[in-house]
Amino acid sequence: MKLRSIRYLTVEGAKNTWVNRLMTIASVGVLVACMVMIGLALLIAENADKAIGNLEQENIVMVYMKDYNWALYGQNGTGSSTEKTEEKADENGIKPSDYVIHNEDEAKALCQKIEALKNVKSVVYISSEEGLENAKQALPPEDDELFAYLDEEYGNPIQSAAKVTMEDMEYFEQTVVEIRKLDGVGSIQSQADLAEKITAIKHGITVAGIWIISILVAISLVIVSNTIRITMYNRKLEISIMKAVGATDSFVRIPFIVEGIIIGIISALISEGLVYFCYRVATEKIVSVLQTNQVIAFGDMAYWLLLIFLCIGVFSGVLGSAIMIRKYLRREGSEFSAI
Repeated sequence: MKLRSIRYLTVEGAKNTWVNRLMTIASVGVLVACMVMIGLALLIAENADKAIGNLEQENIVMVYMKDYNWALYGQNGTGSSTEKTEEKADENGIKPSDYVIHNEDEAKALCQKIEALKNVKSVVYISSEEGLENAKQALPPEDDELFAYLDEEYGNPIQSAAKVTMEDMEYFEQTVVEIRKLDGVGSIQSQADLAEKITAIKHGITVAGIWIISILVAISLVIVSNTIRITMYNRKLEISIMKAVGATDSFVRIPFIVEGIIIGIISALISEGLVYFCYRVATEKIVSVLQTNQVIAFGDMAYWLLLIFLCIGVFSGVLGSAIMIRKYLRREGSEFSAI
């Protein structure tokens, strides 16, 4: 097909959009409504994912080590090994073989082993002294005297620990099991229930998003198809004449495809503006009420939303037009008057 013919058919498609402007406006309106809902659903999903990500960071696993305090307070000084009977116990009855972590170097070495496991994002070593200070800070200042006797008379009973942050909460339990297998790990304090809830919420948001987008895209496809169908009905005689004088299927098809694409592009541009307006109003209200800035800026998603809208619009226009024109092109001459 010559370039001049393609230019002519493109112009004809644009003219069809204006000639059938009432149906075009109706189609654009429905497409915009669908795209706006898709855009808002994507923005809500992204904000929910960010919120869940922040929640994941707070869901920290505390790994307590088998150090001297573990043997003294956790095992009541009974010891955990009988192989080295020649070892001398201290005044508390604890021998070096009763515990695994004897110094800070061994504690940090255990932290490195934990950090080397899959799904472990970061590990922070917390000495028993730091653990005691953290416990003091967790209480109001007027209750500091509750810990005073620990340093003076009974020492520090807090075990050395590793604060572990995981990358994916879906593999939470599996990672905890791997940590327990490491030599020197005494006990693990975690929020397994919260991890399960986080995973369930993420899966729920993903499934719901897929269904919503699929349904709205299907609606968009039907709307564009009906618009093209009415256009072809209005031009059935013209199409019959064109086929009768030997016009190819491509020559007949291109104007309707162009019309569908134009409807899709117009809808995408309008949808981008409406989503921006709705999202800005909603986020301003959320920030003022909840006093939080943990909201994704529209600018971070604007390019991708416009690209998604254009893809949906062009896809709906091309596919909707192709489906309907194909039905017409199966017929010849005067048979174009019936569907």
